[in-house]
Amino acid sequence: MPSAEIITIGTEILLGEIVDTNTRYIALALRDLGLDLFRTVTIGDNIERIAAAIRESMQRTDIIITTGGLGPTVDDPTREAVAKAAGLETEFSEELWQQVIETISRYGRKPSENQRRQAVIPKGAIPVKNPVGTAPAFIVETSRTAIISLPGVPNEMEHILHESVIPYLQKRYDLRHVIKVRVLHCAGLGEGTIDEKIGDLETLANPTVGLAAHTGVVDVRIAAKAESEGAAAALIAGIERDVRQRLGNAVFGADDDRLETVALDAAARRGWTLVGVESGLKGMLAERLPRTISLADADFAGLLEAARSARADSKVDVAIGVWASEEQRAAEMVLITPRGEKTHRITYGGPHRSVRRWAVNLALNWLRTSAQESP
Repeated sequence: MPSAEIITIGTEILLGEIVDTNTRYIALALRDLGLDLFRTVTIGDNIERIAAAIRESMQRTDIIITTGGLGPTVDDPTREAVAKAAGLETEFSEELWQQVIETISRYGRKPSENQRRQAVIPKGAIPVKNPVGTAPAFIVETSRTAIISLPGVPNEMEHILHESVIPYLQKRYDLRHVIKVRVLHCAGLGEGTIDEKIGDLETLANPTVGLAAHTGVVDVRIAAKAESEGAAAALIAGIERDVRQRLGNAVFGADDDRLETVALDAAARRGWTLVGVESGLKGMLAERLPRTISLADADFAGLLEAARSARADSKVDVAIGVWASEEQRAAEMVLITPRGEKTHRITYGGPHRSVRRWAVNLALNWLRTSAQESP
């Protein structure tokens, strides 16, 4: 099975000025093709460093996809870097130049002289039209490797990827496999405990099982490779049943499920109406529960009283209150339901900046499990 690497190009990404979304998008597309993605890297706008990264990748992999650095300015160096890495000169493509002219004319303008740079590609490269922008793409083929250079503008990159690159890869490498992924979301158990319960599954070759810990939530990723989506789904289904059996109610959802949605749905099925109260969270609970009162600088005693009052004044069934302190690395919570009132205090061993998100996730999971309990 061919392997792939992604090289994202742009000093603005290294400086944190923009967020790289292209790598994730390309990675998902390669995954769906059944390709093995071995490495991703970001390089600034420097010809020598980009060329070195490409040469290094050429020694390891079959498919190299670059994104970015195909604009008309001097600091768009991808064309020259790819040529240098492949030991090629560059050449002007009249075909691509006419495409640039056509695209710019749609905006009622004429191309500037520096935009001719966008029609320069490594000698012998396969030109790839860009019908939604002015930066054409190209493919350099060697005996082993295909170097595919795409624009950095996301909508241009996505269009070319689907319209031109994916069909090219399917044809050149006779791709017949797909990779499907199922992500199970867990709360209430730490990563170490989950690892103890399903560690043997993490040694499987196909499907593969891996863990990703977030703040108060742990994901279990199940990935399967097969010749069809149905076959891959069947492989995943057996492992998913096993994971759910071992972890029980700690699994609160899968894929796009969100903890707050699952918690609210559980409360709604119970017939509960709800109000939230927060302090020390800077609106983080309010972002996830639509009916939440934010208190300024209240201690837990003040929050507790506010939760009781909010439940009575709003005439709802349930009030959930969360207080958190970064300084103390601690959170206190109250859950008032028709069955009574419960409070809970817990300390956090992670970084200070994560206390709020951790506290909110714990509270939402407490609401979920309480709503799911038998009356």
